[in-house]
Amino acid sequence: MKDPHDVIIRPVVSEKSYGLIDENVYTFVVAPDASKIEIRQAVEAIWPGRKVLKVNTLTRKGKSKRGRRSAKTTKLPDRKHAIVTLTKDSDDIEIFQAG
Repeated sequence: MKDPHDVIIRPVVSEKSYGLIDENVYTFVVAPDASKIEIRQAVEAIWPGRKVLKVNTLTRKGKSKRGRRSAKTTKLPDRKHAIVTLTKDSDDIEIFQAG
């Protein structure tokens, strides 16, 4: 099994993802080769006591960027997101810990 911190890279910070936190739904950027089972195991390993109900994944295509003074374009890398739903009796995940 991979290290759980290599599977889950960081949380997604957006208004939509913060709105889903009240419903025990969390969004993470994950490794591009991570499977749903690996994502489930990583969440349960990083935050013990939480049970994952389901995992949805999606791959976001990287944007094309154009330089200011030239016509060269570069492509940003693709990213994989995981939308993780916890069971109702699970505790909340504290994404941003004070300290």
